[in-house]
Amino acid sequence: MMVFFELFLRFFRAGLFAVGGGMATIPFLYEMSDATGWFSYTDLANMIAVSESTPGPIGVNMATYVGFTAGMQSGNATEAIFGAVAATLGLVTPSIIIILIIASILKSFRNNSYVNSAFYGLRPASTALITAAGISVAVSNLFYGADWSRWTAMINWKGIVLAAVLWLLTNKVKKTKGLHPIVFILGSALVGILFSMN
Repeated sequence: MMVFFELFLRFFRAGLFAVGGGMATIPFLYEMSDATGWFSYTDLANMIAVSESTPGPIGVNMATYVGFTAGMQSGNATEAIFGAVAATLGLVTPSIIIILIIASILKSFRNNSYVNSAFYGLRPASTALITAAGISVAVSNLFYGADWSRWTAMINWKGIVLAAVLWLLTNKVKKTKGLHPIVFILGSALVGILFSMN
């Protein structure tokens, strides 16, 4: 029972402070990994890949995935489902509360300079959180550790080649850059299966 309450509280905090969308929750997830041991950084990279590849908001998908994983550590599928529900509710509850409050008072404060200034200040904060998340994901997928004395051994050459090929196909090759993103997601998944990229 305590794990469900902890899942709810941790994701409530993430939902409360992760301004800018689901990717902004990733720094909170790294902290959660360190604090709880529910999942590793590799698990987190896999969660991001799965969440980006499935329908729905990435933050909600990741909360559900983490909650399920944490609940499953007891070995009970029912607790895994309750964990998924607790984490997901924790993540979305702050947004629901804030949206209801804002919707009720927005008309009277729409042109307030303080409100406009607050939103102006939130933009760089959300940009920084999303940038930090992107860098963390790139580093965890393109490097194997932090032993800079043997830097060639820590580079994930397969990942770098795949990233370079994807960048070329989505930005430079006219025949492929207009393709739907799902084509590249499915192609990357197939390459990962075939070449055991981890």
